[in-house]
Order: sequence, then C-alpha cells, then structure tokens
Amino acid sequence: MIITKELAQKWFTVFAEKVIQDKEQLSEYDRIIGDGDHGMNMARGAQQLLSSWQETPPVHLADVFKQAAMKWISGVGGASGPLYGTAFFEMAKAIGTKEELQHEELVNVIKAGFDGIRKRGKSEVGQKTMLDVWAPAIESLEEKQLTTEILETTLTKVTALKATKGRASFLGERSINEVDPGAASSKLFFEALLEAGDLNGD
Repeated sequence: MIITKELAQKWFTVFAEKVIQDKEQLSEYDRIIGDGDHGMNMARGAQQLLSSWQETPPVHLADVFKQAAMKWISGVGGASGPLYGTAFFEMAKAIGTKEELQHEELVNVIKAGFDGIRKRGKSEVGQKTMLDVWAPAIESLEEKQLTTEILETTLTKVTALKATKGRASFLGERSINEVDPGAASSKLFFEALLEAGDLNGD
C-alpha cells in the first residue's frame, strides 16, 4: 500500500465528510463533558478545507497535510483546532519532499502527528483524550491489523476511562462512561484512512 498525494487527499476528504455528517453527535458528546462546540468547530475546519481544495488543489503530498493544518489552526476553535492542526503540521514535516509513502513511512508520519498532539496538549496516553485513540491505532497499523472493529473497541475502552486532562477532568468520576469528543473525532480520522485504501495489504 503506497500513500500518494491523491490517496492522502481522499483520506482527508472522507474525514472531512465524516466530521460534517457527525457534527451534531460530536457536539453532543462535548456538551456532556466539555463546552459543546467540538462538532461544529471541527465541521467548520472540514468545510474550509474542502472549499480551499476547489480553489487551490494540493501540488505535493505534504501540501495535503499543510493545508489541513492551516485550516484547523485558523478555522477551528477550542482545543481541537490547535491539537489537530499541530498533528497535521508535524505530519507534513515528517513527509518532507517525499511524494509517496510506503506503509512503514506512513506509520512514522502518523507517529509524528501523535507526538505533536502529546507535546501541544501536554498530555499522555491514559488521560482520556484523543491520544488514547491514536496510540492503539498506530500500534495496530504497525502490525497491519487496523480495522473498524478495533477502532470501535478502542473508543469503548476510552469511554470507560476517567478524564484527568482538559475540561472533562473537572467532572471527575462523572466523566466515566461518557464519550470523549476528541477521541470520537480521532476514530473518524482513522476510519477515513481505512476507507481511503487497503492499509493492511502490501
């Protein structure tokens, strides 16, 4: 499986469409344990990205990630804008001038995004954040075992955690069994990657 500019653009297009479609549900998750705007904010960035590609299509593989980073940083409010924006920017930096990625290179690019989120959010795995979806997704992808079922199971496990980071941490025990909106949108991100191509193939 080789990631080209076209496939990367398909990945982000599917992600954007999923976010727009699920914006109400994402905001409902956020209303319970956050400030209620995750879905609407994410959908705004997604729509801006899709619109920008109509005017300025990406030329190089890294451009897909750079343009996504710019739209999330400039157009998405709350914590999710800077976190996703940083992830996409770090992924673009990891790609550099490459115009295609082999499977192992893709894993390393996603790891760079993970590290960007971790540093920007000053968070770690286990705190009930988007990292708790990214980490097992990366691990499964390394083993060429990533599936929608694994992503579903991962989100269920994250939902069972008590939040110890971000606005949700103020709820304490009440955050247990509530869906973290960032984890939910991260699940959509990796589902979109699966839909874009056969990542577990050669």
